[in-house]
Amino acid sequence: MTRTLAALPGAARKLCLSRRNGEICTRENGHRGLHHRTGGRRLWSDVQADPPACPAVGTPVEPAPRLADGFPGGRALCPICWAFVMPVNGVLSAHDSWRGDETRDEADRRREWFNSYGW
Repeated sequence: MTRTLAALPGAARKLCLSRRNGEICTRENGHRGLHHRTGGRRLWSDVQADPPACPAVGTPVEPAPRLADGFPGGRALCPICWAFVMPVNGVLSAHDSWRGDETRDEADRRREWFNSYGW
């Protein structure tokens, strides 16, 4: 489930997507130096960054409620990274931490879902 940066829309392609303790770097993509989270003293190197795999694998979940068009299509909302992930036998399957929607359509449908069902 690895996503290439070129496949990500808009702002996601312009921002660095490194994470540390679940927080995303707020610097521009390709920046020099340490990763940084605006509004705090959180700095980290690539070595200290979170691995791309989400630690919520195996968490018991139920499929998220569906919009009228069927979105999110039987996937559950990960309580750690907020990705929509297909559950397997009632638990979250292996997935990379959410780092942006792959398409504009996915982003629009995701926004509609959160506006309908909240966080």
